[in-house]
Amino acid sequence: MKDLREYKVMATGKIRQVAMDALQEQVQLLSWQQGGRMPKEQFDEWLAQADAIYSTGNIRVDEALLAKAPRVKVIAQASVGYDNIDVEACRDRGIVVGHTPGVLVDAVADLAYGLVLDSARHIVRGSEHVKSGLWGQRKGLGFGTDLAGKTLGIIGMGDIGSALVPRAKASKMQVIYHNRHQRTDDAQLDVTYVSQEELLRQADFVVLTVTLNPSTRGLINRETLALMKPTASLINVARGPIVDMEALYEALAQGRLACAALDVTDPEPLPGEHKLLTLPNVTVTPHIAASTVETRDAMALLTVENILKGLAGEALPAQVK
Repeated sequence: MKDLREYKVMATGKIRQVAMDALQEQVQLLSWQQGGRMPKEQFDEWLAQADAIYSTGNIRVDEALLAKAPRVKVIAQASVGYDNIDVEACRDRGIVVGHTPGVLVDAVADLAYGLVLDSARHIVRGSEHVKSGLWGQRKGLGFGTDLAGKTLGIIGMGDIGSALVPRAKASKMQVIYHNRHQRTDDAQLDVTYVSQEELLRQADFVVLTVTLNPSTRGLINRETLALMKPTASLINVARGPIVDMEALYEALAQGRLACAALDVTDPEPLPGEHKLLTLPNVTVTPHIAASTVETRDAMALLTVENILKGLAGEALPAQVK
């Protein structure tokens, strides 16, 4: 790879130490590692100098931002999702965009499975029950439900969805799924392709692993929630706006849905006073599906590789098409 030390790479937020070390060896890194948000003046100054942007997903990359970054050749986001990036606007300017698919699959599948298990066995609710002193008062928590023999429905059978399958099979669950297109390896995975309507009607646990785009925004709404069993649970590890939060609150509060477990919300972060958090049958985690040391480091290093390859004029190992 050619000498890249003349290039400046701007990080939009704090980045992993492994990424800092790797970038500082080969380029000029512009990175705000102090506490608090980067001052706007500093942000705009660095943006004007940057040849590449290491995006931590904390900003909207649109025409307005790109107009302030005339030198940028590559933008690499340290996540698999990139709905905050106007890819068409980047393409029009000849900017290549990278992301980090693959390296976070197992971590996200683990959390998704954990939320399925929590929905069935009320693990978080049980912990809160004990901490509140109710166990000591001989107050009952209520019963959960077995996973064995139940049906898991996966909407979005990509890498994460397919990684969730063996985890569910370990609990003796049946798995059905819906995609835009049926996969060719259903037999190997031991899964069944169904329509979205069939999935929502049949599944005891519905897991969302789709990307956020115009066709999936608001996918789970009053009409689709009405199709689900009142004993079913909804698990979202995809993106918050895929679910209509008001409709979800109504379904849970009125007993038309048994449980929800969300790692992503709309808005995000979810305010502590949000009415969804007043319900006992909701578990919300703060977007931690990919938050393991190993996965975050792997994401950071793939982001660095995307940047360095892009600056060298080579194909990105993980480019958004």
